[in-house]
Amino acid sequence: MLRSKKKKPRPGLKQRRFRQRLITYRESKGPRLPRKIPRAAVPSFFTLMNLFCGFLSLIQVLEGRFEYAGWLILLASFFDVLDGMMARLTNGTSLFGMELDSLCDVVSFGVAPSFLIYAFGLHEYGTPGIIVASLPAVAGAIRLARFNVNYEGEKKDSFAGLPIPVSAVAIAAIILNPEIIANLTNNSGDMSVILLAVVVLSGLMVSNVPFDSVPKPSMEYIRKRPLKFIIYFSGFLITVIFREIGLLTVISIYLVGSLVLAFAAFLKAVRDTELTDVDLEEEATAKSEER
Repeated sequence: MLRSKKKKPRPGLKQRRFRQRLITYRESKGPRLPRKIPRAAVPSFFTLMNLFCGFLSLIQVLEGRFEYAGWLILLASFFDVLDGMMARLTNGTSLFGMELDSLCDVVSFGVAPSFLIYAFGLHEYGTPGIIVASLPAVAGAIRLARFNVNYEGEKKDSFAGLPIPVSAVAIAAIILNPEIIANLTNNSGDMSVILLAVVVLSGLMVSNVPFDSVPKPSMEYIRKRPLKFIIYFSGFLITVIFREIGLLTVISIYLVGSLVLAFAAFLKAVRDTELTDVDLEEEATAKSEER
């Protein structure tokens, strides 16, 4: 007995049934309201551009273009400033934006500088070079995690520890000025200066040394702190005019000035601390013994 052949579905029947089910599903969900673009979308765009620049910097390192990689890290720091500015202007500050910013910063200002400094010269030191080159990424991740935990919702005038973008820009400034490094090492190719700089910058990131934050470009801030704004704006102009050497000079002044001010504040705090009764008795005993 012959078996009956199955009838083939008409062409396009499955597609028409799927479209009908899709229409029925949408009708069951009710009318669709137009979605508003969230305020956090604007600063998040600049944050993602920060990440994109960090990714491009890694590609440039792989291709041996260290100068381009350094400038891309600097461009990433520019977008990092813009995303905070846009967040304040649009009132788009959110926990999502803060977490996204930290994740992007780890790549652009942690991994990218570490990879750049390793490919630039620390690869010649083997395992010790790998360990030292990883310090900006490791210390930067610790720095960002500590900042997120202690964040109180308002931007302060200073940070505890060197901000990770400043550390990354400092490393980029060193790479962009190879002639100065060569002069410091008498053209011997010695990387000890860079090794020391990387260790110091990484240590400052996880320290409690206070460092000034970037001024807010607003009229209110300019009225309250005109001198500080003029100093930072002058630094920006020096970087634009003198480029590589200007960037290295501005970063060096910022680091040295912050350390000097922190040491002066420490001495003042120690000098202004009142002695307890026990300390006064010990001081009196020491004087009597001297007599």
